[in-house]
Amino acid sequence: MHIHYLKHVPFEGLGSMEHVFVAEGHRLSNTCLYHDQPMPLVHDIDALVIMGGPMGVHDVDRYPWLAQEKEFIEAALRRQIPVLGVCLGAQLLAEVLGASVSKNAHEEIGWYPVQCTREPGSCAQGFPESFEALHWHGDTFSIPAGASHFISSEGCENQAFVYENHAIALQFHLEMLPSHVQAIYQACGDPGKSGPYIQGLEDMLADCERFRQAQKILKDFLMAFISRKMTL
Repeated sequence: MHIHYLKHVPFEGLGSMEHVFVAEGHRLSNTCLYHDQPMPLVHDIDALVIMGGPMGVHDVDRYPWLAQEKEFIEAALRRQIPVLGVCLGAQLLAEVLGASVSKNAHEEIGWYPVQCTREPGSCAQGFPESFEALHWHGDTFSIPAGASHFISSEGCENQAFVYENHAIALQFHLEMLPSHVQAIYQACGDPGKSGPYIQGLEDMLADCERFRQAQKILKDFLMAFISRKMTL
């Protein structure tokens, strides 16, 4: 399988997803949108992963490539290939599907629990009923028409949805290892920021078991994603 992923900034790539995909024998390619690299032909890829970034889905004037990216996501959805959006990628996927993206009531930065809001089907078979996930976002999305909402948190109601049997959006991060957290904090962190759902870098890195559990959940989920077993 040829898996293509979209990068919005140098410090947010596939993270540990890369190891899973490579170990399963899949071919990877990427478009670095911040370098204005061209998109591939959508017919040349078998799956699409859209990663995160500090910009918002409405920032087209500042990041003109967002318009082209949305068109590419729409083309991938029309082909009904597996599409995964993470954080900003989830928001882009939601907007392309006709949902709204807006400021969340709270910023979520750090490890906070999420809960499955409905009986998991095959798409969510790798997700426990409740687990800790790493968050780094200030925006949220509504659930697109025809999609199923299935994960929520105290600080952000809409954490995940699945659309038909081929597209899934995750607002949170399972792919980040400690080195990735350090990189994003160096680029975007604010030690003076506070809030009910904001942790500092030391707290985010304090418990290695959180990262181990996230990697296990991620691997189980990705097996379902690349097998197209994503219905609820």
